[in-house]
Amino acid sequence: LDQKINVVILDFDESKTRIQLGIKQLEAHPWDQLAEKNYSVGDKIKGNVVVIADYGAFVEILPGVEGLIHVSEMSWSTHLRSAQDFVKVGEQVECVILSLDMEERKMSLGMKQLTPDPWTDITSKYPAGSKHKGTVRNFTNFGVFVELEEGIDGLIHISDLSWTKKIKHPSEFTSVGSMMEVVVLDIDVENRKLSLGHKQVEDNPWDTYATLMEEGSVLQGKVLQLVDRGATVQFDNIGVEAFLPGRHMAKEDGSQLQAGEVADFKVIEFNKEGRRVVVSHSQVHGDVKKSADEKEAKETGQRVKKIQSNMERSTLGDIEALSQLKADLEAEEGESKD
Repeated sequence: LDQKINVVILDFDESKTRIQLGIKQLEAHPWDQLAEKNYSVGDKIKGNVVVIADYGAFVEILPGVEGLIHVSEMSWSTHLRSAQDFVKVGEQVECVILSLDMEERKMSLGMKQLTPDPWTDITSKYPAGSKHKGTVRNFTNFGVFVELEEGIDGLIHISDLSWTKKIKHPSEFTSVGSMMEVVVLDIDVENRKLSLGHKQVEDNPWDTYATLMEEGSVLQGKVLQLVDRGATVQFDNIGVEAFLPGRHMAKEDGSQLQAGEVADFKVIEFNKEGRRVVVSHSQVHGDVKKSADEKEAKETGQRVKKIQSNMERSTLGDIEALSQLKADLEAEEGESKD
């Protein structure tokens, strides 16, 4: 109060007896200073972070001159995070001028441009078929995004997570932040996309299953859980899960198999391409009964044949005796006539 200052008259309203004054107008506009420095797009500059928002950070290049670093320009990573993960208020940062509009007095800046674009030599660093380790960043309903390094990530489709498990959502298989071994399946350089696989790290076990689980073979397994229209079964020393239809769950005594029970199962369908195995328990004891019935029928048949053979031999013997008797009688009749 009572301090004498120099001002500039900005507006005069006689009807309202008001005068609008300004102080900053006594000095040149800060952006005029920027023009004097001849800054242009692509130049590297330093400044202090003055404000942070979720979408980016404002950096003061000169007193009164600020530029925005959008969060997408802070890292080559496509997984956008908060600007607070990269910078702090008061921190001095180095950046690159991406755009400069002197009339609108707007400037956009970037930080990631100070480091090489990791996609520059992507085909040599991550060729198709190569194995790597990465960090699980996030899920979608159809797959998992794995980051191999800052700015390089790829998608593992849910069908490429496991050879044997039926996965409804990636969260059943892994968790965000965990490490995962992957194989590069395909590279789309133009669209900056990597297609990855996890199950391809190991050989396809279904080639082995095909020899162990031929249709008609009987294996011992355990009922894991009851599901819609049946149950799932897992076999000892085999990682594959099979489907047991409800109509094939009946035991010999008429009761139904329950979760946790161990029993013998017959493979009634094996589909390598569709990764599907269907088994039956009821056919196992059904086959045993059928085999027993067939054995009994065979033994009965053998006994009948033996009896028939004996009867045939007996009949033949009787016929021979009768023939001899007839011959003897005819001989005696001939002698009596003489």
